Amino acid sequence: MTIEFPVKNDVFTRDIMTVAQLNQAVGQLLDRNIPALWVRGEISNFTQAASGHWYFTLKDSRAAVRAVMFRSRASAVGFVPRAGDQVEVRARVSLYEPRGDYQLQADGMRRAGLGNLYEAFLRLKAQLADEGLFDPAAKRAPVALPRAIGVITSLHAAALRDVLSALARRAPQVPVIVYPAPVQGGDAAGRLAAQLQLANARQEVDTLLLVRGGGSIEDLWSFNDETLARLVAASAIPVISGVGHETDFTIVDFVADVRAPTPTAAAELACAP
Repeated sequence: MTIEFPVKNDVFTRDIMTVAQLNQAVGQLLDRNIPALWVRGEISNFTQAASGHWYFTLKDSRAAVRAVMFRSRASAVGFVPRAGDQVEVRARVSLYEPRGDYQLQADGMRRAGLGNLYEAFLRLKAQLADEGLFDPAAKRAPVALPRAIGVITSLHAAALRDVLSALARRAPQVPVIVYPAPVQGGDAAGRLAAQLQLANARQEVDTLLLVRGGGSIEDLWSFNDETLARLVAASAIPVISGVGHETDFTIVDFVADVRAPTPTAAAELACAP
């Protein structure tokens, strides 16, 4: 890509410029001549400010550039990046005039190499949000004293051991019923959905935990299934999602009655004192 910087004013022809004038002029050149573009790199120095804004550095083996993503844009990303993550950022190039630092002002982010999956995630997220499936007013708090708790996950998952351990510690008197289903693979979403329907048909538990451990966007993709998401939203039994690690987000997290950052946290929320 070839970028030219035609001087469209006489600011650079002045004999003497102040620092502020120079930075302002350079900032104008960047704004006018470089369109929004996608940049791929590795996340480093990531900070999530109290305001909700993200500040980070995007780097590769030869160079680095600072970047900012404001809260309104960051909230739509669907995951919180971590140091070392390879991402693709859609951004404008701008100059932070007080310091003379050029930076990327990001308005979109996706995991590198997974653009198609991420775009599909965003489309479904927007669609279900428009339909009101994320409406906080429709969400229910878990039963304070459940007669039984259901867990939908794989029998071989570490998440199940974590959940059972937490439930045994916090509420040993509450029976636990496991509805086994794979949490990864081509048929996982369908089998998770079938177990959710089975639990609703039996009505033998007061709270359902839908859980699995962390992984890549591909590993967690079953929890971005539209049919499963709609069943979670329509469940007569309150659903607590505990999918992945704290920074992982799936469509199921948005439609569940409660989103827990980990499977263990989901278990703790199901039997909160």
